[in-house]
Amino acid sequence: MKNACYIILAGSLWGIISIFVSILNAAGFHSLQCVEIRSFFTALLLFLYLFLTDRHKLKIRIRDIPYFIGTGIFSIVFFNYCYFEAINVTGSAAVPALLLYTAPIFVMVLSAIFFHESVTVPKLIALAMTFIGLGFVTGAFSGEETLSVKVLILGLGAGFGYALYSIFGKCIVGKYDASTITFYTFVIAAIGTLPISGITENITQLFQISSLLSALGLALFSTVLPFLFYTKGLSGIDAGKASILATVEPFVAAIVGALFFHEQFTTSKVIGMLLIVFAIVYLNIGGQKVKQ
Repeated sequence: MKNACYIILAGSLWGIISIFVSILNAAGFHSLQCVEIRSFFTALLLFLYLFLTDRHKLKIRIRDIPYFIGTGIFSIVFFNYCYFEAINVTGSAAVPALLLYTAPIFVMVLSAIFFHESVTVPKLIALAMTFIGLGFVTGAFSGEETLSVKVLILGLGAGFGYALYSIFGKCIVGKYDASTITFYTFVIAAIGTLPISGITENITQLFQISSLLSALGLALFSTVLPFLFYTKGLSGIDAGKASILATVEPFVAAIVGALFFHEQFTTSKVIGMLLIVFAIVYLNIGGQKVKQ
């Protein structure tokens, strides 16, 4: 029960990310600058954590850097940009978080292509439910467009980018501790984003109290702490169940959207959200049954 609570807490903290991003947007930081802010402060906090707890985890092999470029640039930078831009464009939290949770579907497809993993019946059913859910969320079935094509592409882009973390991570997950992988992923993301983000133009604004607190909140409460809680929870619960419990994130994001962004939820959108979340739960349960 205790480990399950850690996972739920992690998912809940990921669900409030839009609060910090919206404050930074209002302060004049665009999406790519928010990615740089999150990456830099997360890397800084993780460095302090590892330096004080276990310095050996700061060591990596030079030949593994390409994999960290994969997790850092092609995954973290890409998915964070798409996710933050979707939040910025919609002015809401629930739908971007929901579309981000299509990541397991992309992982399924990419794993079949690159690692030749079998595509089972439960996986195909989950894929079908996801597409039907997207139809409800976008208003395609009701004839009323509730989601623009741009937001749909950004949201699915976030899910695809998030999935790439699992793909690149598979190549190094057995070599390093999860905290080491996360740290160097964000280090690479911060370095890669710095020259193109234009963050130096807003450096003065960044050190305003509200901006600095939001930056630290984004890194601490929506990145470092949920990572630590999720990792702690995994020590006593299998990954499949953890993934199911973590689907609390889009529901927390929906509550945040209603309270902070006055987001409206139509019947069609709610049905779509439930279908997609159920697809992810079913994907994990179905996968476990196949393994057994």
